[in-house]
Amino acid sequence: MKQVAGTIKLDLAQYREMAAFAQFASDMDASTRQLLSRGERLTELLKQPQYSPMNVEEQVAVIFAGVKGYLDEIPTHKIGEFEQSLIQKLNAKGSNILESISKDKSISDETEKTLKDTLDELVKNFA
Repeated sequence: MKQVAGTIKLDLAQYREMAAFAQFASDMDASTRQLLSRGERLTELLKQPQYSPMNVEEQVAVIFAGVKGYLDEIPTHKIGEFEQSLIQKLNAKGSNILESISKDKSISDETEKTLKDTLDELVKNFA
């Protein structure tokens, strides 16, 4: 989890700071808009329905998708739907990804490549 979520605290802190500043600014540059967009998506990604806990390996895969920018093209209101699609896909086809994360307690290079391929395919089909 630390390997994947290392930058999420910083990303969310920057998002909150910029969101407060953006209320007063009329013009924003592209990097500020990108930061605000990613922060909104990460915040939405971290929401979890009550009484629906996720396995740690599922959490790692979902957070990996958010931190690595796979959600940047997904509309904010569809993040939950994308998250469920990812978990279903990993449990159905890519169970070796979740097993590897669970067993190794980290993401190996091979697992990362497989996870990236799965995310690329899902994002392409989701949009």
